[in-house]
Formats: sequence, structure tokens, C-alpha cells
Amino acid sequence: ISLKWCLLMLVRFAMFSSNELPTPRLLLRQWRPSDLEPFAAMSSDADVMRYYPAPRSREQSDAFAQRVLRLIDELGWGFWAVEERVSGRFIGFVGLHVPSDKLPFSPCVEVGWRLAKPYWGLGYATEAAQSAIAFGFQQLHLKELVAFTAIANLKSRAVMERLGMRLDCELDHPQLPVESWLRRHVLYRLHSPV
Repeated sequence: ISLKWCLLMLVRFAMFSSNELPTPRLLLRQWRPSDLEPFAAMSSDADVMRYYPAPRSREQSDAFAQRVLRLIDELGWGFWAVEERVSGRFIGFVGLHVPSDKLPFSPCVEVGWRLAKPYWGLGYATEAAQSAIAFGFQQLHLKELVAFTAIANLKSRAVMERLGMRLDCELDHPQLPVESWLRRHVLYRLHSPV
């Protein structure tokens, strides 16, 4: 039995009954079929995907959305779709996820986000991530959350710092090629206040 499986089972028993987290301007919710097209457009945007190995095809984008949708159904939490409450538009995803066992800091739960470019600079990533963090600490009783990104991703690093996360270390992402300019990553941690 892997540590990742044990962590998933532990958190599953602490599962929250609702798949929605409202914030003042946003709604973190389960994915809908209508989210797939704007998510695919976002996932193929070179600016949005700058700190990923490559933009995603429609098939890759749909597969990712289906995978996180299933995890939310199973666990009651995950990378929620984010809806702007005023417009009702899908703007990206924010939430919690158990990353690969192959990462040197696993097992853990990460807080992560990806928003469409028109919604950058509005404080949405921070607002939604604060809600996901509160859920992780208050409902799942997690002791710690992590976030990681390419060292050059200064915008995401700024969000991590606004969330109160602290830089833990630099490391090489083991799933990226040695020659990749994205291989060098930073790891941030946030401990539960309780």
C-alpha cells in the first residue's frame, strides 16, 4: 500500500459534504460539460501555459478535466472549476490535489491554480486559493499544504507569498527533462494555524 493511497483514504474519510465553495466574487464548484471548451482554449494559450512543458491539445485538456471531475466525485474536493459569480463564466481552476509519488516532497496535498489570462491581476487566484486552503485546514484537518512551480514563475510565487506560504527550498522537478528550463522549481509550505 502506497503512502499516496493512505493519504487519499485518510482525507476521504474527512470528506466534506459539499462540492462548492463560495467566495465574495467566485464559486469553486464541480466541473460541467460547458467548462470544457473555455478550459481547452485556456489550456492551449501559450501565455497561460508558459510554465508548463507545452500547451495542451483539446484531448489532453478534456482528459485533465475528466480526471479532476472524477476525483472531486470520489473525494468531495480537488481542483474545482472556478466561476466568476457576476458573469457566471468559467475562468479556470483552483483547489487541492495529491501530487505524484515521484516528487521528493510527497506524500502531501498541494494547493494549485490556473486561470484564463483575462482574469489575471484581479486577485482571483488568491481569493479562491484562500477558500481552498481554509477548506483543507478546517474540513480536511490537514496539517500542511504545499505549492510548487518553476523558479521563474514570479506571478504564481507572488500568490503563494500573499497566501502566507513560505519558501522551503529549490529542487529539480523529477518529471521534467534535465535540459528543460522549467526543471528548476521552488517549493512553498503553509502550516495549519491550529
